[in-house]
Formats: sequence, structure tokens, C-alpha cells
Amino acid sequence: MHTFTTGGATLAYDVDGTDGPLVVQLHGLTSSRERDRQLGLDLSRALRNHRILRYDARGHGGSTGTADPATYQWDRLAGDLLALLDHVAPGEAVHGVGPSMGTGTLLHAATRDPARFASLTLVTPPTAGRTRRQQAETYRVNADLVEREGIAAFHALDADTPAVPAMGHAPETAPTVPEALLPSVLRGAAASDLPHRKLIVRMQVPTLVLAWTGDRTHPMTTANRLHKSIHGSRLEVARTPYGVVAWPGLFAEHVVTSPRT
Repeated sequence: MHTFTTGGATLAYDVDGTDGPLVVQLHGLTSSRERDRQLGLDLSRALRNHRILRYDARGHGGSTGTADPATYQWDRLAGDLLALLDHVAPGEAVHGVGPSMGTGTLLHAATRDPARFASLTLVTPPTAGRTRRQQAETYRVNADLVEREGIAAFHALDADTPAVPAMGHAPETAPTVPEALLPSVLRGAAASDLPHRKLIVRMQVPTLVLAWTGDRTHPMTTANRLHKSIHGSRLEVARTPYGVVAWPGLFAEHVVTSPRT
């Protein structure tokens, strides 16, 4: 494991492989590199002849963070990503993939510096725009709950949430954010949204959108909106666990067929 310090946080990361184009893999809110492996969301596992950079976002997994909620907003996490890429692969256009919060982070980074990305794979895009308001309130309520009753109450909420149809096969896992940071992480997520549609439309990066059905936190409305906004993008929808099993192959195909920059 390697570490990189930026903006008051130390990010834990690893790089698999020594040759080939770089792929950077992100994760979702309260998850981590290791948790995504357990959930079957390590989508880069089917790639060959590529270097794979996986890292834990600030406050998650093996990375540290601060108590300032603003540092967990997606535009700030995009700054962490771009700084890490400058450290690991200066000047190189990379392939980015990430679910939920990872999608938000990638979009903020790509709209800020599109030349940095050879391709994007946006996985289970989160609530955005109008659907974001209700989700933001849920995050704020949960942050208050953690401060009032502790992290065990939050874990109980997570355990009681029904699995989406496409993840019915997934093992039980626990969030990876420390109790002291969890309220700040949740409030940072509550204050986040995707970049303005005008910025996304302007972005010229080959994009694959991987979505699933039956999940209010990651609704098809966001996936469809992104697909319509990003010229030439491809949308694939999983309705059962078999659909998710196909995602690593779809991602690998997207990476190897995207134009080299």
C-alpha cells in the first residue's frame, strides 16, 4: 500500500501492474477499495495489460480525513483525484471508473480537466438535481443520528435497507468510515451534486454508463439523463445479479476500444 497527502488528508492507494495505460478505480459513499471487492464491484478485474490504481477517498477505508464537511463534497474529492493522478501518472490520460460518489467525483474532475481522461465508466449514478434534495435530507438526518446514538445505529439502518435486485447475491458488509468522521462525510455528501448539465454536455470523453433498477438512491432518472447529455455514450442496465456479473467485461471492452489520446 502507498500513501499520498493532499488537502489535509492522507490517501491510501495501490497500483497493480507495471505496464500499459492507467485505470483509476473509485468507490462509493462509506465504502472502500476492499469493501467494493467484497461486493463484486471491482470492475477492473477483467482487464489485462493495464495498470490499475485503486484508492480510498478521504475519510474512507485506509485514508484519513478532517472534521470539515466541505472537504467531502464531490468537487473537493475531484481535487483529491486530480492531485493523486498528478502524483502517480503526471500528464497521462487515464481511464476512470467508479460507482455513486465515485461517479460524482469523476464527473467533477472530467468537467474540470477533460484531457485527463481517456474514458469514463459511470457506475450506478447517484441522485442528482431534484431527486438529490430528498437524499440530502436523509444524509443530514443520518449524520445527526450518528452524533446522537453512535455508529451502531447507522450500521443498523444500513443492514435493514433491502438490497437492490441486481445485488441480491452480495455479502453483508459494513461501512468503512470511522465514527468520528461519519457525520462530516454524510454532511459533505448532502451538500454535493453532479456538475451542471451544460458542463457535462461540453465534456468530450468516451463514456459508458452502468446502472441498475429498483434503487431510489441510484435512480434510472440520473443514468438516463447522463446518457442523453454525454454525446456518444452507451447505457447498460442490470436488472438481476447476472447483469452485474457482466459489468467487468463491459468495462474492459469500453476501455480497450476507447480512442487513445
